[in-house]
Parts: sequence; C-alpha cells; structure tokens
Amino acid sequence: MDSKNLYDFLIKVQSIAKIGLLYTTDPYAKKNYIEIEQMTLSLLEDLQAVNLERNNYFKRDIYPTPNISVRAIIFNKEGQLLMVQEKEDGGFSLPGGWADLYDSPTEAILKETTEEAGAKIKIMGIVAFLHRTPFKTPTSVPEYVLVFKAEFVEFIGEHDHEILTVKWVDPYNLPPLSHKVTKHEVERMINAALHDKTIFD
Repeated sequence: MDSKNLYDFLIKVQSIAKIGLLYTTDPYAKKNYIEIEQMTLSLLEDLQAVNLERNNYFKRDIYPTPNISVRAIIFNKEGQLLMVQEKEDGGFSLPGGWADLYDSPTEAILKETTEEAGAKIKIMGIVAFLHRTPFKTPTSVPEYVLVFKAEFVEFIGEHDHEILTVKWVDPYNLPPLSHKVTKHEVERMINAALHDKTIFD
C-alpha cells in the first residue's frame, strides 16, 4: 500500500471512530473507539512526520463549510413511498444520512438505503439540493441535503438497529414524522419527485 492509499485508509478509519464516539452508548464500544482514534492518529502523525493538534483534528478552522447528507425518495410499482421509522422518537423519515468521507453521492445513498432500509434501489436522478439549516435547532450542524429519486428493486437484508421498521406509505398521506425532519421539507422533496422536477435553494 503506497503512502496516499495508506493515508486515505487511516482517515477513513479515523472518521469511523469519531462517528462511533458520537453515537455509541456502550461503554465498552466507546473505549474501543477511543483506542482506534488514538492509534490511527499516531499512525497519521508518523506518516506525515507532523504533530497533529489533537483537539482540532478534522476541525476546519480556515473555512468552515456545511455538512452534506443524502436522502432517497423511493417508490415501488404501486406508487407507494418507502419510509423508515426511527427508534429514537418513533417517527418516520426518508432513508438516508450523512455522507461518509471519500464516498461519492451515489455510493453514499446506496449505502444508506441498504443500511437503514435493507433495500436495493435503482437511482433515477437528483430531485433536490436543499439547505436544511433553517429547519434545525440553533445548535445543530449546518446542513445541505442531496435528495435522490429511486425505484425499489428488492429487500436484500435487515434494516439498521436504529430503525424500528420499514414501511410503504401513501405519499399523499404521510405517517407521523421524526423530529429530525419537518413536514414542509419532506412534502417539498416528495412533490418534486412525483412531478419529475429538480428543486434547489
């Protein structure tokens, strides 16, 4: 493995550790994530022959930018919409999540729909690129969301442990939504997909 590939690999492992530390509630898992984070940081320092400032690693001090998330509007042949029920609050949302380092937008949404819904999909196009920050709390991370329209192919596995269930719904009669999203933005995304439009902020 050359130095560039090794660097990319270590950055990816580092990001997995940081995401794990952010979301885990298991003390044993937290200890492991901390160890992985410290090990990869040491290797990165050796690889680059620099002393990375530990408290500021991954912090974009020069020019902060919004985080990118991806969501999918997935229809079946009957015109039903695929939604996932969040374990956190029991509400429903569209399959998706944060885009991981080095994943293309397509790779990110295919991964998220597989993990969250256990679904294989065929991407038909982009329906929206939206500014989600106005719909979030003041302390939330600034966010842009890239929304794909997709066709359902088949279920290929179990849904994620953070998801209670996966459900086909009437796109014109949505179930109670998760607090992570608002009815206005979800309906805006769905409407764009139903009418083959591309919308943006």
